[in-house]
Amino acid sequence: MPFKKIGIYSDGADIADMRKVAVHDYVKGFTTNPSLMKSAGVTDYLSFARDVVKEFPKHSISFEVFGNSFETMKQEARVIASLGENVAVKIPILTPDEKSTAELIHELSEEGIAINVTAITTSQQVQEAVDALTEGKKNIISVFAGRIADTGVDPSAFVRASRKICDTKDGAQLLWASTREVLNIFQAQDLGCDIITVPPSILSKLGNIGKSAKQVSIDTVKNFEADIKTLGFSILDD
Repeated sequence: MPFKKIGIYSDGADIADMRKVAVHDYVKGFTTNPSLMKSAGVTDYLSFARDVVKEFPKHSISFEVFGNSFETMKQEARVIASLGENVAVKIPILTPDEKSTAELIHELSEEGIAINVTAITTSQQVQEAVDALTEGKKNIISVFAGRIADTGVDPSAFVRASRKICDTKDGAQLLWASTREVLNIFQAQDLGCDIITVPPSILSKLGNIGKSAKQVSIDTVKNFEADIKTLGFSILDD
């Protein structure tokens, strides 16, 4: 696998999917969030989190707080951090009412809690998050490159600038979040990201790496043929 300079984290909340991808040595960790848990049908947050930590003790795992008040988020963060030494607590860079969480991030980081600052989309937010982190502690800065690309903007300049900001704080790791295609892994690696989160649906496509363009064409028409046979489509009457 041509990804020697970047760690791949599987992004999702289906424990069966986690088991499938964990067999690959290039998968170094897992990330999830309340929305992914909802999609996966998780009904008990802590029970799910404990099961994941127990099953994957050697992988980095990020779980997100979901409170809106700083006090609630602080309490949730402490509970999540207590689940295991391999756990990082995801804290959004701002609350739904647009209040900065930098002070909370700083307080938790000073306590020795590993933080994954999430939902970052601007260089100002990257700077704010990096400034809040404790020097020398391993923490993650998650820039939502894919969501920026969804607006029609190339996120490359933003990611490159984020790399420079992270380099000013020992221990700050840059993560490319919201991956949309296999190409993003190559882009993230070339731009200097330490980590990229990749959903299982895209991880399943890594076997296509190295295929020739002609082989992609052949595989495509064969898939069309198989689907047509399965569906029993007919245009011309017998």
